[in-house]
Amino acid sequence: MPNIKSIFHINVNVTNFERSLKFYEMLDFHVVRDFGEFGDPSLARGLGAKECHGRAVLMILGDDLHATRLDLIEWKVPPTEGRPYPHLFHAGACRIALRTKTLRADYEELKGRGVQFLSEPQMFNAQGTEAGFVCMTDPDGTVIELIQV
Repeated sequence: MPNIKSIFHINVNVTNFERSLKFYEMLDFHVVRDFGEFGDPSLARGLGAKECHGRAVLMILGDDLHATRLDLIEWKVPPTEGRPYPHLFHAGACRIALRTKTLRADYEELKGRGVQFLSEPQMFNAQGTEAGFVCMTDPDGTVIELIQV
């Protein structure tokens, strides 16, 4: 049995690094490692490519340096291409869920800042406590879910 302990990072490929960096910073992510422009033969080999070059940062929420990271990358060579899954029922990783304690307030603030949502918050009672979720899209269309549990 492998000795796997936790998820280290989730990678989100983007088409415009600066635009996406600002979006995730608006969600309170902050950079814990800035790779700048990067790429070398061993990275390309490890990713199964002939060559690769990009711009990337690792970001986290909060102050726990052991928190799961967001690996935000704009590939320059080969360039990031394609679109995220067309709907949430596609096979594979399809959304990133972020926990909040203030779902309705977060929704209103982000909606006021121009963030596109798939619906209004969907609220329900979970063991006597108000819970709910709402889904939005990042600038490239990747679905981000806010969940209050």
